[in-house]
Amino acid sequence: MPNSDGILATTRRRLLGALGAGGTASLAGCVAAPDAGDVAEEADTTTRPARETDVDSVAADPTDIPEPIGRDEPATHEITLEVEEVTAEIEPGVTFDYMTFGGQVPGPMVRVRRGDTVEFTMENLPDNAMPHNVDFHAIYGTGGGSVATTAAPGAENKMRFRAEYPGAYIYHCAVPNLDYHISAGMFGMILVEPEAGLPAVDHEFYVGQHELYTDQPTGQAGHHAFDMESMAAENPSYVLLNGEKYAYAADRYGPLEVETGDTARVYMVTGGPNLTSNFHPIGNVWSEAWPNGAVASTPDEFVQTMAVPPGSCFVGTMDFPVPERVKLVDHALSRVARKGLMAEIDAVGEERPDTFDPGFDGTDHAAPHYE
Repeated sequence: MPNSDGILATTRRRLLGALGAGGTASLAGCVAAPDAGDVAEEADTTTRPARETDVDSVAADPTDIPEPIGRDEPATHEITLEVEEVTAEIEPGVTFDYMTFGGQVPGPMVRVRRGDTVEFTMENLPDNAMPHNVDFHAIYGTGGGSVATTAAPGAENKMRFRAEYPGAYIYHCAVPNLDYHISAGMFGMILVEPEAGLPAVDHEFYVGQHELYTDQPTGQAGHHAFDMESMAAENPSYVLLNGEKYAYAADRYGPLEVETGDTARVYMVTGGPNLTSNFHPIGNVWSEAWPNGAVASTPDEFVQTMAVPPGSCFVGTMDFPVPERVKLVDHALSRVARKGLMAEIDAVGEERPDTFDPGFDGTDHAAPHYE
């Protein structure tokens, strides 16, 4: 098991040490001609058979995140993010060419403490087709480090930064056509804990919302190519948590599970690139809510729905006094019913009819009656 700081290693991502600097592509800014291949795929809206997938799933496991930081002194971390362009299923029978950090959406969660130093390497794998980089919103520096980290396929680039301010912040690709790269999966979260740390909870979960703009209708079987015109019109085919339709709902890879009496903290990042999330736990509330991921601030209490704009994060805790299934949704509910966004958490334990009685038949008159 890796130590409690930085980033967890899994079979889909690696922690690497310092590497020699490779070649770079001198791309910066937000406006340029489309990436190679965009126009050809955009123009071809013919139904195509599903492609062979490179990976079983791109959906990040919400429980696969670094442990809370227990030390009270700064540290130095060597962290690498690998960029992987992969073909995977949005839903069964529907394939898409994703761009990812570490083969997952959202990218691996990075966890450091305020005052820590990060020696960071971005590795653009040689089988990729496009240049990539990383913009960390937790960095003081040009482009959040995007200029320093831009790398062509088969190259890598590095930078060093100190985490000066606490909070939960997005990181994302910021090459020209950054909206396309983010939509296709290139975003994640860096958490900079305050010096005093965060309150203890029983569980932590990590999710990320984004939109996919494809040239086929939602649910149409086959391979979906990216559609620039749909993105410009902000009309997505899918709106997703963790990269796939209903990825961590009970019918897919979920539900997540807690016990009654537990507490859970949810870290949420909105990649967008365009839509604001209206993040809501059906059957629960955020007992503590840190808007914009501002964990150094006093949290709001007992909040039903939090607006999380693209390029921002949210941190919230939930209590689970009764057994139930909590649905994490965007309360722009057509995105749930029509576009594929939902995760589920099951709270398992003894019934608490004093708090919630789903079998109440009106015969128990112990409770006070209000006219």
